[in-house]
Formats: sequence, C-alpha cells, structure tokens
Amino acid sequence: MITPLPAFDFGTILGALDMFGIAVFAASGALAAAAKRQTFVTFTFFALVTGVGGGTVRDLLIGAPVFWIVNSSVLVVVLTVSGLLWVTPQRWWQGKMLDWFDAAGLGAYGVFGAAKALQYGVDPLPAVMMGVITACVGGIIRDVLAGEPSIILRPELYVTAAALASGLYVGLRMIEVDRPVAAIIAAVAGFVLRGMAIRYNIGLPGYRGRSPDG
Repeated sequence: MITPLPAFDFGTILGALDMFGIAVFAASGALAAAAKRQTFVTFTFFALVTGVGGGTVRDLLIGAPVFWIVNSSVLVVVLTVSGLLWVTPQRWWQGKMLDWFDAAGLGAYGVFGAAKALQYGVDPLPAVMMGVITACVGGIIRDVLAGEPSIILRPELYVTAAALASGLYVGLRMIEVDRPVAAIIAAVAGFVLRGMAIRYNIGLPGYRGRSPDG
C-alpha cells in the first residue's frame, strides 16, 4: 500500500520531470503553430494549452489546486520556450522534431501525473490513468486547435507509451522502489517505446469487426 506524501513534496527528480514535461509539450504546441505560420500570440497560446492542458485536467479530477495557477514559474517556462522557438531558424525544427518532443514529454509527464495522483491518495489503477491523461490531453488539444487528426486516432503507439511510463512508475512504487529510481526508469521506458514507434512505425492492430454484410 502506497502512503500519500504531503502536498507538493515531489523531490528534485519528480519536480524536474514536471518542468521538463511542461517545456517539451509547450515546444510541441509552438511547433504546431509554426507549421501553420501563426502570429507570436497564437504561437504562445498553442504552447500554453499544450504544456498545461493535461496537468490541468488531472488536477481538476484529483481535487488539487491547478498547478500553473499556484505556481507562476510554469508560465515563465512556457513563455521562455515559446520565445526561443520563435527566434530560432525553422530548419532546426523540421522533420519529425514535433514527434520527438512529444515522445520526450510523454514519458516525463506520464510519470509525474501518476506520482501526483498517488500523492493525493488516488488508488494505484486510477493513478495510472491520471498519468495517461496528464501525458496525452495536451497533445489532443494541440491537434484539435491545429485542425490535425488527433495523435490518439493514429495506429502508432502513443497512449500505450504513456501507460507504460505511468504504470511502471506506480508498479515500482508499490514494491517500494525509491521514487527517484522509479521515476527515471519509468520515464525512460515510456520515451524508448514511443521513440521506437516513431523510428520503426510500430503500431497496434486496428479493430477488425464483422463487415456490414456479415
């Protein structure tokens, strides 16, 4: 049984994963706006909603104060990332860079979301789901705003990678592996799985139900 920790006692590793996840998801949102040739205001808005979207939904569901409202440093991170991407050459971010930013954020944010849910007394299985929500919702919002097919509707591994990261973290904590060790192992595992999906186009099989004519 996992004993919830005092509020906001995440330690250096989990705190770093939180800010890293926010930064890379904000970058992915800004890059989506860049692909649409948007203004700096829209650029920054995409970065914000992508960076904080999943964590906001998580906090509302577990009854925690919404993190970016009580911690203004989150907004500083988002604005800094947005500004840096705005002034750097577009050629630096072409190709699959958006996917790789997503992959990096997926593992980190999946772990942090699960950790925060456990901290607020959420049971292990729902805590895994909170990790998935934290990791995936921001990307879903980004795709909807950009008018692109949502990443979760593609066959490639995405939600699965987030579930691996959050599920592995919760499992390791249940067998009393230290938080920093569990966090690093789980975040790396989620990133590696998503990275393999990007590199080798690995996906899950789609539903093959009965055809309309039987």
